[in-house]
Amino acid sequence: MERRRVVITGMGMVSPLGRTVDETYQAMLRGENGISRITLMDPSGWKVTIAGEVKNLDPETVMDKKDIKRSDRVVLLAMVAADEAYRQSGLFEGAVDPYRFGTFVSSGIGGLTTILEEVTTAVTKGPDRISPFFIPNSIINLIGGKIAIRYKAKGPNLPVVTACSAATNSIGEAFRYIRDGSIDVAFAGGAEAPINALGIGGFANLRALAQTEDIKMASLPFDKRRSGFVIAEGAGIMILEDYEHAKNRGAKIISEIIGYGTTTDAFHMTAPDQDAEGVAQCLRFALRDAGLAASEIDYINAHGTATPLNDPLETLGIKKAFGDAAYQVAISSTKSMTGHALGAAGALESIVVIKTLQSGMIPPTINLLEPDPSCDLDYTPNVFRAKDCLYGMNVNIGFGGQNAALIFKKENGQ
Repeated sequence: MERRRVVITGMGMVSPLGRTVDETYQAMLRGENGISRITLMDPSGWKVTIAGEVKNLDPETVMDKKDIKRSDRVVLLAMVAADEAYRQSGLFEGAVDPYRFGTFVSSGIGGLTTILEEVTTAVTKGPDRISPFFIPNSIINLIGGKIAIRYKAKGPNLPVVTACSAATNSIGEAFRYIRDGSIDVAFAGGAEAPINALGIGGFANLRALAQTEDIKMASLPFDKRRSGFVIAEGAGIMILEDYEHAKNRGAKIISEIIGYGTTTDAFHMTAPDQDAEGVAQCLRFALRDAGLAASEIDYINAHGTATPLNDPLETLGIKKAFGDAAYQVAISSTKSMTGHALGAAGALESIVVIKTLQSGMIPPTINLLEPDPSCDLDYTPNVFRAKDCLYGMNVNIGFGGQNAALIFKKENGQ
């Protein structure tokens, strides 16, 4: 069976650095820090008081007030990002067969604030007071389901739930569905809204989160002072499309997906494989799928969480997969600026890879002042760098040993 080409024709994002793709990316090039003291609730007395929050979210541009009131924040984030992607793509109702229009939008946790609020209600007021919107707002498939309802996407709605690799896997599976001819167009990406007592308390008690109040000492990927990740929220969504379908309707092509790899460590619930072979094999699979040598990759947006375990093991995985080319490729962890948006991270960071290919500007890893000797690759420390890039890779690693990688090609009119 002939493989079809899969291109991106629209992108949308809300992040701690901006309410659009361009706002976020330009802030990254300036090296801005989107991490701040938590405002979504009062964190006084908590172990963790900082996070990457989306500021000034305005869902009324895409949803009516009644629907907003009845929706978890994770849905609001996703709907705003999906609308930006849809508008950029130039799609409209009737432009695509609705049964060949899929939705692959995931989350690591889903409607966590709804879960917290309704469990509290059940305990304090009794089960009869639980909201009828509890179940629809807490289950992950309804994030994509609400997008599908709004844009009449009647094809598969398949969120791939793989912790911090969720969005990357969702984009990858949408890529495969289109490449293999099952559908023509898809929303793909992820959303996350975990900033509440459950999300912060749970990750803090796992000892996964940085517990400083100094935002400049909080998210420190590849730095020997790192002490954990900074939890964040956000959404990133793309429109993926069959190349011929996009060309026939005169769509502007932004980039092309050419490779996808995914593996599972089968090692530990939360810790990565100690020899990094799982992530290394994931990268090899992505390179093989793309038909590229490691030396052809110009930029990697690393998972780079700033946890003690992730950063050296991810570095080792890149070295194993790339060999000598590992020392030539430009790498950055933009989580140093946004924090870690869990199941949405892969979508945010894949969009950053595409913007990097478009602009030739590699965003930095900020706060990298004391490099860990075991993290000895080129992480683009502190300031952006100009570099003409043809191929870029995004890598994500999740609890449960989930590894996923995507490879994108710069749009060059061919």
